[in-house]
Amino acid sequence: MEVLQVPLHRIRIDNFSSLLSSSHRAMANEDGSHDLSLLLSSEERDFLIRNNGDQVKVSNLVGKIVGFYFSGSWCGPCRNFTPLLVEVYEQLSSKGDFEVVFISSDRDDESFNKYFSKMPWLALPFSDAETRKRLKEVFKVRGIPNLVIFDTNGKVSCDDAVSTVMEHGVDGYPFNLDRLNFLKEQEENAKKNQTISSILVSRSRDYVISNDGKKIPLLDLEGKMVGLYFSIHANSICREFTPKLVELYKRLKEKGEKFEVVLISLDFEENDFKESFETMPWLALPFNDKSCKKLARYFELETIPTLVVIGQDGKTLNPNVAELIEDHGIEAYPFTQEKLDELAKIEKAKLESQTLESVLVDGENDFVIDKSGSRVPVSGLVGKNILLYFSAQWCPPCRAFLPKLIEAYHTIKAKGSAFEVIFISSDRDQSTFDEFYSEMPWLALPFGDGRKQILNKKFKIQGIPAAVAIGPSGRTITKEARMHLTAYGADAFPFTEEHLKQLEEEIEKKAKGWPEKVKHELHPEHELIRTKRSSYICDGCGESGYSWSFYCKQCDFDLHPKCALKVDIVLKLQSIVRRFLSFLKENAYQLCQKIGKMRC
Repeated sequence: MEVLQVPLHRIRIDNFSSLLSSSHRAMANEDGSHDLSLLLSSEERDFLIRNNGDQVKVSNLVGKIVGFYFSGSWCGPCRNFTPLLVEVYEQLSSKGDFEVVFISSDRDDESFNKYFSKMPWLALPFSDAETRKRLKEVFKVRGIPNLVIFDTNGKVSCDDAVSTVMEHGVDGYPFNLDRLNFLKEQEENAKKNQTISSILVSRSRDYVISNDGKKIPLLDLEGKMVGLYFSIHANSICREFTPKLVELYKRLKEKGEKFEVVLISLDFEENDFKESFETMPWLALPFNDKSCKKLARYFELETIPTLVVIGQDGKTLNPNVAELIEDHGIEAYPFTQEKLDELAKIEKAKLESQTLESVLVDGENDFVIDKSGSRVPVSGLVGKNILLYFSAQWCPPCRAFLPKLIEAYHTIKAKGSAFEVIFISSDRDQSTFDEFYSEMPWLALPFGDGRKQILNKKFKIQGIPAAVAIGPSGRTITKEARMHLTAYGADAFPFTEEHLKQLEEEIEKKAKGWPEKVKHELHPEHELIRTKRSSYICDGCGESGYSWSFYCKQCDFDLHPKCALKVDIVLKLQSIVRRFLSFLKENAYQLCQKIGKMRC
C-alpha cells in the first residue's frame, strides 16, 4: 500500500459559522438533565414528523430513552451506519420506551426526504434549519454520523452511541455507562474462558461455511489450530497476501497438520465477498454476519490483513501472524513464542551482516542512476551514509516534504559529509517519474525497477513519503528518517540513536524556557497549552510537527512552537516598546535635565 489509509468512522464538518464556547451542559438543568421539549421545539412548532408526513408532539418523548441522530445522505459512513441503527430500533420498538430523532445534515429537501424515507423513527422538519443548526452547536457535532442518547430523565447517558451501536448492537441498550461496563466485564470473562466455539458461535448460527455453500459445524474446529483471517477484497494488500496464505495452508494440509483458516470478511458488498472467497480453500463466516464486526472489536483489529491464530486449546496464540507469513512463509509455523524467538535470532543475524550491496543489488541490477540517466555502481556508494527516499509525485505529502529534504541534502553535502539520497519511486508512469525526478538533485532507482518491491517488503514501507537511513557499514540506522528530518532538518544527520537522543535533550531543555500557555490570533477561542505530542499537523504553517506543540485539546488545534512563539515574541516586544515610550513621555523633562539639554 503506497499511502496508508485508515477507514473513516466520521466525516468532519467544517461549515458551522461558530461553535458555542460552552458545552451542551450550559443548556442543561442544574442536575444535568435537558428539557427535550425546549431542545426540539421552536416558537412556531411543537411537533416532530414521520416519513409519511404524520406529526408527533414533542411531549410524547417525555419518559423515554431518546437518541438524537445527526446524519446526512451525502455521508458514506452515515449510509453504512443507518441500517444498523434501523435494525436496533426495530428490535427495541416493542419495548415502547425508545425513540430516535433524525437531525439532518442534508443540503436540500429532496435529499432529506429520500434519506428519511428509509428511517422508521421521527425527524426534526428539514425546514427548521435554525433548530438543526442550534442542536449541532449545543452538542458540538463536528462529525457525522453522531448519536447522542438521553435517559428517561433527559440526561445524556452516551454521547458516542454510534460506537456503542456498532460494537454491541441491541445488546448495548439502554446505552448507558452501567450497561457498557457490564458488557466490558462480560467480554473480559469471555476472554479468560475463551474457546473456538465461544468466539465464533452466535445466537442464530453454530456453523461456518465452505465456498461450495456447505455448512460446517463449529464442533469440527475443536482441537485444531485456527487462523481467523480478517480481510477486505478491495484492499490491494489483502489481495497480495491471500495467495501466500493459500500456499501455506495447502502445504500444512499436505503435511497433515491440524490447521484451519476461517475468513472474517469485512467487505461491504456481497459480490466482493463471493469473488474473494471462491479463491480460498478454507472456511468462512457468512457474508455480513454480525459476528464479523464484533470479532474485529474483540481482537482490537488495527490493520488488514490480520491473521489471528487460535491455539488447539481455544486460547489466542498470536494476535497477528500476517507479517510473519509474509517474511518467513511456512517457516513461521506453528507461530509459538519459541518459533518467534528462533526467527528473531535469524533476523538479527541478517541485520548484523547487512551490507549496502545486499540491500541494493539484485542479480544484474547492481546500479542506480544519476540525473543524466547514467549508471552509478552500487559498489561506488559503499562507505557512505545513504538515505532511501520512497516517494511519488501523485502523493501530496511527498510533494510537501521534498523541499525540506532538498534543503537538508544541500546542507549536509556542504559540510563535506559522505552522504547520498536514492529516490525509490512509486510513480505510475515513466513521464511522471521523469518530471518528479527532475526536481531532485540526487540518485534514483530506474523507474519500474523490480528492486522497489524488494525494498518495500524489506523495510515494511506502508506509507509514503518514507526515508530509511543506512550507515557507512551498510546496516540500517533508522526507518524513521523522514520524521527526524521533519523535526530537526539537516541537524538530524547522521540519524544515529545517540545523536538523536542528544537533539531530543536539547529540545527538552529549550522547551523548559517556553511559556506554558499562549494566546494566538489564529485560535482566539482558547489558550494553547504547551503539550508533548508524538506527531501532528501544524494548523498554522500546515507542516508536520513532532515532540512539542502548543495545543488546544478541546478543538484539536496544534501550533508548532516556531509558529506559536513567533507571534508571542512580537507581542512581548510591542509591549516592551509601548512601556518604554510611555516611560519616556512621563519622564522626558527629568531625562533632559540630566543630560544637560534644557530645550527638549
